Amino acid sequence: MFPLYAGMGQSDTHQPSVVIGGGMGGLIAAIELAAAGHSVQLFEQAASVGGKLRVQYTDGQAVDAGPTVFTLADVFDASLARAGTCLADEISYQPADVLARHIWPDGSRLDLFADRQRSLEAVSAFAGARAADQFAGFLRASTRAARLLDGPFMREPRPGIVRLMGRHGPSGWLDMARLNPFASLWRALGQHFDDPRLRQLFARYATYTGSDPFQASASLMLIAHVEQAGVWQINGGMIELARALARVARRLGVVIETGQTVTELEIAGGRVRGLHLADERYIASSHVVFNGDARALADGTLGAAARRAVHRRIATDAGLSGVTWVCRRRLASDDLTHHNVLFNADYRAEFNDIFGQGRLPRDPTIYLCAQDRPAVDHVSELGAERLLCLVNAPPAVTPLDPGALSALTERVDARLAAHGLALELARPDVVRTDPAAFARAFPGSRGALYGHAAHGWRAPFQRPTARSKIHGLYLAGGSCHPGAGLPMAALSGQHAARALLEDHAST
Repeated sequence: MFPLYAGMGQSDTHQPSVVIGGGMGGLIAAIELAAAGHSVQLFEQAASVGGKLRVQYTDGQAVDAGPTVFTLADVFDASLARAGTCLADEISYQPADVLARHIWPDGSRLDLFADRQRSLEAVSAFAGARAADQFAGFLRASTRAARLLDGPFMREPRPGIVRLMGRHGPSGWLDMARLNPFASLWRALGQHFDDPRLRQLFARYATYTGSDPFQASASLMLIAHVEQAGVWQINGGMIELARALARVARRLGVVIETGQTVTELEIAGGRVRGLHLADERYIASSHVVFNGDARALADGTLGAAARRAVHRRIATDAGLSGVTWVCRRRLASDDLTHHNVLFNADYRAEFNDIFGQGRLPRDPTIYLCAQDRPAVDHVSELGAERLLCLVNAPPAVTPLDPGALSALTERVDARLAAHGLALELARPDVVRTDPAAFARAFPGSRGALYGHAAHGWRAPFQRPTARSKIHGLYLAGGSCHPGAGLPMAALSGQHAARALLEDHAST
């Protein structure tokens, strides 16, 4: 990582560094720049910061309606340390004991735990001693993948396969061969597990990047190592992370304006010169971080001149979207933990529907986040629980057929009811969001929740990096390197700030 910035002094220009977008990448970039002594202004078009880390209200209660899994807390601590604080001083959070509960149509169930030995014992009870041995081998492979890719890929601003292998030497080539990144995640998992349920469970990691497990690289198995290193629950909900980062940024002097839309970037001579706001203000700045979907630039959302900032290919290959339902329900079932996954009987059919046919899945995998668990010992103490239900869906810009959405809601309701979970998702108090709504909320995204699909081993190396093709314009967010997810977006903000500071120091 890059060094502590304290003592670098104020920027030698009166122009501010500007951040467009108050998601994770934008907030982290603003903190890094302000900690380095820059004057920073951040503009967010929504009413509050957080980006996809957002809440929706039902029955007067706020429910997390975006990312619900928090990992790699050290990424955030690195930026906060440069701001003179730490995560523990800004939010209240604790490690999750149960990482997730997985349920299959036949009623079989498997919990994975933060404690590796408990997970091994659970897998043995679930599928036998051989499966437990295979799981232990898979975890070792996941650790090798993380060692291979964490520093020289995820935390490297400009990754490349030659640079990656050069960092590791001959042992890296051996580890790469063992990882077999040229195989799909699904195929690689078939070499690790005999039990098809375990193969399906870990294939779900591809969806964390908006991808199809039958096309995504086997390198995504590193996510198992990341989760074993710690999944955290934030008291007050995930939105508290965004609020805390905004507080830190403001303490450092960052001016944050919400409800402010940037309409155009002014570019001359191949350099960014400033930006125009919807309220007709003009801000002169030669250093701008764009924290949004890179496709928005390619689409001309910030003006025709900004189109050349990214390769046109970024305008294609949108990854997974989703349909979400947010509600509060009083459930009688004790059969839930915080993170719950209800698998279908035919995983391949689900992704053929989405990526092959471009339609809503006929039999989706269901993710259910019971956000008030496991805060109490018994369900009777919970009352009405805050619930987020999500299924994978194809990206879409135009509204889906209402009949198709209603039919999907009925199918999800029936699946949940079969497990004793009466959510009644068609009721008026339920807040439903579909891919077209996500497309409207996040310009350029096509409704994709995770940037473009990471299909094939080359895909992770083809994401836009921090420096755009326009001098002084830097990129951050889940559509950029190193990809989707809260810590990845935070890393992209660190990369963007680092690139800006390096370029500023050289002028």
